[in-house]
Amino acid sequence: MKKKIPKGCIIAIVIVVIIIISIYSYLKNSYNSMVTLDEGVKAKWSQVENVYQRRYDLIPNLVNTVKGYAAHEKETFQAVTEARSKAGGTFNISEQVLNDPAMFQKFQQAQSTLGGALQRLMVVMEKYPDLKANQNFLALQDQLEGTENRIAVERKRFNETARMYNTYIKQFPRLVLANMFGFTEKQYFQSTEGAETAPKVEF
Repeated sequence: MKKKIPKGCIIAIVIVVIIIISIYSYLKNSYNSMVTLDEGVKAKWSQVENVYQRRYDLIPNLVNTVKGYAAHEKETFQAVTEARSKAGGTFNISEQVLNDPAMFQKFQQAQSTLGGALQRLMVVMEKYPDLKANQNFLALQDQLEGTENRIAVERKRFNETARMYNTYIKQFPRLVLANMFGFTEKQYFQSTEGAETAPKVEF
């Protein structure tokens, strides 16, 4: 005669199975959400890099055009060239920049220095009426102004996406899971003095 499993044991087994399934479902959903948000941050970072790269690529043509009218402004050209060189060294290291606060700060500082050098170049150019009438220069000026606006927009979007990700991984108990799976806090772009709006490149 077969012994009947006590009803209490069956209920306990069912409860344990339900708990295991619930925990697994929570872990899976949390992990997948972290992956999705992390990929979102990386995608926004790529857009930030793209607009900075566009500005970086515009500079040689801009400097060469300006040199034709203001060749003696050597100090200004040198400052732009050096700042561009330093900024160029911070590209193509996305993973490291996103996960290393010191490298993120270095990236932001290099780009800020380049932006400042470009602004000084544009201020100097106000002394040259012939340059301001040059069609090639005017086209480059328009492209640069558009790029600076895009930089401001993409930085804002990156910060918003990073904030969503950071908030998600910091909430308990996801904080424990994030630490287990290696999801770390992302850095934000910080405003520098005078960076509340995109630089205006106009004459």
